[in-house]
Amino acid sequence: MNRIGKLFLYTSISALLFSSCKPDPGFEPKPANTDNSVSFNVPQGWPAPYYSFANNKLTNEGFALGRKLFYDPRLSLDNTISCGSCHQQAGAFIQIGHQFSHGVGDINGTRNSPPLFNLAWSTSFFWDGGVNNLESQPINPIQNPIEMKESIGDVVAELQGDATYISMFKAAFGDGTINSQRIFKALAQFMGVMVSADSRFDKYKRNVAGATLTTQELSGYEVYKANCSRCHTEPLFTDYNFRNNGLVPDPYINDSGRAHITRAMQDMYQFKTPSLRNLGYTAPYMHDGRFQTLDEVLDHYAKGIHKSPTLDSSLVNGIQLSSEQRADLLAFLNTLNDEGFVKNSIYAEVK
Repeated sequence: MNRIGKLFLYTSISALLFSSCKPDPGFEPKPANTDNSVSFNVPQGWPAPYYSFANNKLTNEGFALGRKLFYDPRLSLDNTISCGSCHQQAGAFIQIGHQFSHGVGDINGTRNSPPLFNLAWSTSFFWDGGVNNLESQPINPIQNPIEMKESIGDVVAELQGDATYISMFKAAFGDGTINSQRIFKALAQFMGVMVSADSRFDKYKRNVAGATLTTQELSGYEVYKANCSRCHTEPLFTDYNFRNNGLVPDPYINDSGRAHITRAMQDMYQFKTPSLRNLGYTAPYMHDGRFQTLDEVLDHYAKGIHKSPTLDSSLVNGIQLSSEQRADLLAFLNTLNDEGFVKNSIYAEVK
């Protein structure tokens, strides 16, 4: 389908959702290949994940289909933006170097692209938690007018005309039927397997031979436990909760955060707690990308807290660290960077 045809067919979101909810055939996928099979494993000492593959059986074919969809710009209105455009592997799946995400027509969004890893443990998605299921998450960026600005109906129609996709859907689901639910299940297989759990800290905790932390890093670990662990809880280094961490609201955007979803005043300016994992790759920081460095982040907590009715109670007096404690904490945070994750070819686009 050409661009003119897609623009002509672009209708309201509600109508498209209705049209995409027709009865679908069964989703039981074919058995996974026995060689080099993609797998999902809960790391040692981690809690059970929130998302289950019980109703979306993980297979090599389903994962490969999800990866192809993730990197395909045809999921956007003008064929320029893919999921991978705003979530780049080298940055732990953020949009590297951008304060705000960029959508079709190079339109600036209003939030920093969050990193993508350990999504199977997440109880909600986006900075405001507007979606609570991994399989439902992709519909938002695809249909958002400042992101991919496409309709699910048009995505399905375009993929139905592609022989390669028909073959891949058949391999993953048993027949070549292409529909929205299968698209979302395949994407969930790819994104759900994005597990980051092999940093130097992880190896140290697992007692891997030769894995050690320096005296300074261990001291920083104690600083973290005393000052950061309440919100950034091990082993995922987030509690997946929503908090107002004292940022002065941007008057040009005035993002209400969680309240945008709940419409409740007590949720004003609360945003999802990000993980402390992979901070070495995910600058800039905060929901609006206002801080370029971790030193700026720590400066904010030391002397930049904006007091408001919904400020998290633990931050009323900020976080006061000595220069030594700050240096130790930064050293510890660097041990949470998972180089293997950002370089793992299994997550890379297949050309």
